[in-house]
Amino acid sequence: MQSWGASILGHAHPKVVEAVQLAAADGTSYGAPTMREVELAEIIVDRVATVEKVRLVSSGTEAAMTAVRLARGATGRDKVVKFAGCYHGHVDALLVAAGSGLATLGMPGSDGVTAGAVADTIVVDYNNVEAIDAAFGLHGNEIAAVLVEPVAANMGLVPAAPGYLEHLRKRCDEHGALLVFDEVITGFRVGFNCASERLGVAPDISIFGKVVGGGLPLAALGGPAAVMDNLAPLGPVYQAGTLSGNPLATAAGLAVLAELTSDSYVELERLATRLANGLRSAFADTGVAGQVAQAFTLDGIFFSPTEVTNYDQARAGDTEAYAQFFHAMLSSGIYIAPSAFETMFVSLAHTDDEIDQIVAAAHGACELIN
Repeated sequence: MQSWGASILGHAHPKVVEAVQLAAADGTSYGAPTMREVELAEIIVDRVATVEKVRLVSSGTEAAMTAVRLARGATGRDKVVKFAGCYHGHVDALLVAAGSGLATLGMPGSDGVTAGAVADTIVVDYNNVEAIDAAFGLHGNEIAAVLVEPVAANMGLVPAAPGYLEHLRKRCDEHGALLVFDEVITGFRVGFNCASERLGVAPDISIFGKVVGGGLPLAALGGPAAVMDNLAPLGPVYQAGTLSGNPLATAAGLAVLAELTSDSYVELERLATRLANGLRSAFADTGVAGQVAQAFTLDGIFFSPTEVTNYDQARAGDTEAYAQFFHAMLSSGIYIAPSAFETMFVSLAHTDDEIDQIVAAAHGACELIN
């Protein structure tokens, strides 16, 4: 499970542990910028072509919240489009048809979120061109942003259909809305230059988390200077946080990113492919109705007879079979996400032998289900 994707090097990597220990010896929080904060931002700018400026925050939730506020401030508009099954943290305005924990619990939203908080949120189906066209047809001059996971990884793993992200880019350009990529999961995990580069679609704002903080509480948002300069103190869109870009998290993030090269992602994708192929064999050999999705270094499974391309199809999967699979895997010493609506992550600490052990356990689990 790798801490829901944050632990790309594996747990307690010695260089990350050492970096955090050295940083802690200097002080855990200053409430002021540090050189590590600058260095981490410079790496993000260097690796992500669409990012010229960066703002560090403490969580993916904060990053999504700030991105929405920034888009509204930059465009002077109120409405935000999100996609059913995509999760962007526990921001009130975005807790509508969200994936992840809400999907696991079968909750359409959350108590405590007022009707007013979601009045400007438009929810459409992922991978549905007609739905996004209809949203822009009705509200085109009111939409500030389209917020999307470029690879949906919180309703299980659902890659964007060919041409879909390009279509979102086109519609945003036509209507003056900003395209926001939530790369909290995909950022620095699916490739050296993140998902935007691998998919060939340029967002206006990108959100990063998990890997970029090295397993400590840190996230970031970034984009062109013309957009980012709307944030205070240069612009009128306020954002602040005492612990944003704190010394421990930036030290961990720097240590992790220093270890990741282009070859690292080749190896991660090779491992992910080995796992995906093994899981497909487990389903096929045992006659279990299951689907295996892969997007670069990410894997996901659905207990469904057909391919899953949206949230409704994900929810229609056999969650009871997944629960049986989870417990059987756990009994074999393999810890996968307990929810059917999450993603599988390999790390650079994994070996072929360990992947093969996972696949063997999956065969046994599928036999028990049958």
